[in-house]
Amino acid sequence: QVEVVQSGGGLVQPGASLTLSCGTSSNRFAGYSLTWYRSTPEKQREYVASFGVNGVISYGDSTKGRFTISRDDAKNMGYLQMNDLKIEDTGVYYCHLGGPGPGFWGQGTQVTVSS
Repeated sequence: QVEVVQSGGGLVQPGASLTLSCGTSSNRFAGYSLTWYRSTPEKQREYVASFGVNGVISYGDSTKGRFTISRDDAKNMGYLQMNDLKIEDTGVYYCHLGGPGPGFWGQGTQVTVSS
């Protein structure tokens, strides 16, 4: 079992920035794909961004151009830099490490964008 621990999030105003972090003590982090999802009042699970083990990066339509996913395999850490946050970005954000099998989920972190 791999424990995935998230940090970051909070309450911000529209237009602000936040960075979410996702870490694990596993030394096999580099072998996992990294994906961020979010749960909003409108969508139970919405794809946000992913960073594959092959280096391929992709974003959901609603986050493209504003969010940046990154990873530091040497530190076993993944990140989601969120800029120009909008009210509709409000939700619980989850980090997922994928590989063979169901993968491993972080505990979720709340992001609230409100004026």
